[in-house]
Amino acid sequence: MRIAIVSDIHGNLTAFEAVLADLSQTAPDLILHGGDLAEGGPRPSEVVDRIRELGWPGVVGNTDELLFRPESLAEFAQKAPKLAPLLGAIEELGAAAREALENERIEWLRRLPHVHFEGPVALVHASPGNLWRAPTRDASDAELESVYAPLGRQVAVHGHIHQPYVRTVGGMTVANSGSVSMPYDGDPRASYLLVDDARAYIRRVEYDIECEIQAGFDSGMPHAEWVARILRSGRPQSLEAPASQGA
Repeated sequence: MRIAIVSDIHGNLTAFEAVLADLSQTAPDLILHGGDLAEGGPRPSEVVDRIRELGWPGVVGNTDELLFRPESLAEFAQKAPKLAPLLGAIEELGAAAREALENERIEWLRRLPHVHFEGPVALVHASPGNLWRAPTRDASDAELESVYAPLGRQVAVHGHIHQPYVRTVGGMTVANSGSVSMPYDGDPRASYLLVDDARAYIRRVEYDIECEIQAGFDSGMPHAEWVARILRSGRPQSLEAPASQGA
């Protein structure tokens, strides 16, 4: 069975549509979503509605939780005070997404499970029992095994860190699907994961980044310039733009 995992769309409809077109070519038997569907882009409702129409099973992400349980961000902030400016921007983007989505869509996000099992695959957003923290791409084998082996599946997949990888650890495969939007590995293309008979590999998809950036500015969403720099660079960015760089 070939399974695709699509995660961290973050309201980026342009990239999502490009991924959907690519999925029509790769033709998986089943598509799962890894959460973080809406916050961070100009068209959160359109993304959520499309996934619901498609009927994809999936899991809840941390920025999905932020929409129905805003205090979750404050709880995480207490443990990561150095991230306060970044978390403030996420809070503002979350508020904008919450207003756009309205209650019924947010309630649908609330009902998403934390773990999804499908054949040899276990899917979580970040790590079992924690939506806000996940091992990094360069984590040790021991750390990856300790976090994901308890899921008890041959393949453990997560999103959250926006850095795709596939590693063999202790007889299992641990993989990150990467992100449809705002990748952090220096490659601005959208990313998703294919698992084919327990073999996992990354798929990258080009899309019209400038079109999505313009949609962000046109929507009036907060921090559109900051999001634009992430989309163009494929890397995390400071909230303050370089003096010589405009939108």
